[in-house]
Amino acid sequence: MLEKYLKQLKSLADPEAAAGMARFGINPDNTLGVYIPAIRKMAKEIGKNHALAQELWSSGIHEARILAGMVDDPKEVTGEQMERWVAEIDSWDVCDQVCSNLFDKTHFAYQKAHEWSGREEEFVRRAGFVLMASLSVHDKKAGDEKFLEFLPLIKRGALDERNFVKKAVNWALRQIGKRNLDLNRAAILTANDIQKIDSKAAKWIASDALRELTDEKIQKRLRK
Repeated sequence: MLEKYLKQLKSLADPEAAAGMARFGINPDNTLGVYIPAIRKMAKEIGKNHALAQELWSSGIHEARILAGMVDDPKEVTGEQMERWVAEIDSWDVCDQVCSNLFDKTHFAYQKAHEWSGREEEFVRRAGFVLMASLSVHDKKAGDEKFLEFLPLIKRGALDERNFVKKAVNWALRQIGKRNLDLNRAAILTANDIQKIDSKAAKWIASDALRELTDEKIQKRLRK
């Protein structure tokens, strides 16, 4: 079954797209250059298949790993699997796709967001903050306290000057602050605290987040 889907992915390969991805900081190794809508279409046709997801991930092919995150069943994902996969991530887009399509729907999502945001590896730490951002959007039933617990971790993460980390920290802060009015106020207070830190990354994270979180359109939507 694996060969069938790898063959399908390879038939959709676009070397020019792969070269373009490299310009956006995506690791070109084992990258075919298949666009996300085509991968999503494949995932829809396949449906949920935990065993296939493991094989796709093990192939090491960039797009196969994104597809793995789309077809895996979050109810069957273990904490050990999440640790194994996150340690092998070598591109920001695989990180974001797997976190927002799979990891944020598992029983371990909040735990891993806390743990990974404190880890040193660049894409593991990014995954922690991407999980925070994804949960803010996707977990409609969660109470505010879960997101308030993320804010001190975001403040700590704001000291990380690495591009892929600081952008995820900023993303998490903005998404939490757009969830509701109370969290918006808390996120703005956190951004103001971050702005006082003597760090280039922190100042960028704070100013960019404040620009969006204080925007009148956002404020109007939240007041409704």
